[in-house]
Amino acid sequence: MLLFIAGGTGFIGRNLVSFLRQQGINARCLVRNPQKSAPLCSGFEMVAGDLNNIPSGALDGVDMVIHLVGIIREEGRETFQSVHVNGTHNLVNESLKAGVRRFFYQSSLGASLESQSMYQKTKAMAESFVKDSGMHYIIFRPSLVLGEDDGFTRQMISLIRTAPVVPVPGNGKAKFQPLYIKDWLKCFQAVLDKSGHEDRTYEMGGPEHLEYNQMLEKYMDALGIHKKLTHMPMALVKTGVSIMGIAALVPGLKGHIPPVSAEQLELLGTDNITDIDSIRKQFGFEPLKMEDYLKEFISPQAQDR
Repeated sequence: MLLFIAGGTGFIGRNLVSFLRQQGINARCLVRNPQKSAPLCSGFEMVAGDLNNIPSGALDGVDMVIHLVGIIREEGRETFQSVHVNGTHNLVNESLKAGVRRFFYQSSLGASLESQSMYQKTKAMAESFVKDSGMHYIIFRPSLVLGEDDGFTRQMISLIRTAPVVPVPGNGKAKFQPLYIKDWLKCFQAVLDKSGHEDRTYEMGGPEHLEYNQMLEKYMDALGIHKKLTHMPMALVKTGVSIMGIAALVPGLKGHIPPVSAEQLELLGTDNITDIDSIRKQFGFEPLKMEDYLKEFISPQAQDR
């Protein structure tokens, strides 16, 4: 079996590539810079390109395409339209030309053509290309996927370590269902190894519905650092005031808040949950709770890293 991976250098992609290497599964990775990506994709074939510039023959002999590419904020030419919509459309077409029979797409919980969020709306548009392609498809719609060195966790650790208080956009009561990357990999292995998982969309999350405030508390518990949560008015953001401008209203916060788009803030204020037993019902195992898996890669000593 030969897999073709788009997005192999991102957080989920790095973990998947490592897992496939351990399992002895062959893969071909689409990367922008083969020299830079060589350490991550060691042992796998690499082709230079991106979703909108896939080299001729790159998908020849491929049994299954793994599409993990996604962005959470737009920068320059990388827009939700260009990456999620145009990029997926192109990858689907190239897969069909090469005779690929199975296609995996990493979507997002809450993806909907009716969504006011362009992130969620374009994810749903990408899903439609995959479903209508005629290939057997598998779509994952997870809530937050967390693990060592994921972007969200890096930002939270940085805020907790360095800011005098922990800033929270809005009231912090929006609920999430964080899923450990190792549990995501178990789900992926199930759809890769077993029949009966094709032509399905899986909504999934961990075994807890946690408010954003509660997630921050769990990060602080894991780090052994406890600071006050300071809630910032979301209404100001929605009327055009930047998050950095709001930070200036709170003494000591300026310079401690990473760049955040209005789209990200909107997602932070919206529930992103599904069935609490989604993993057990669909994949037959019980995923870890957040406080348990944080112990595997966060400790008080992480303050000094």
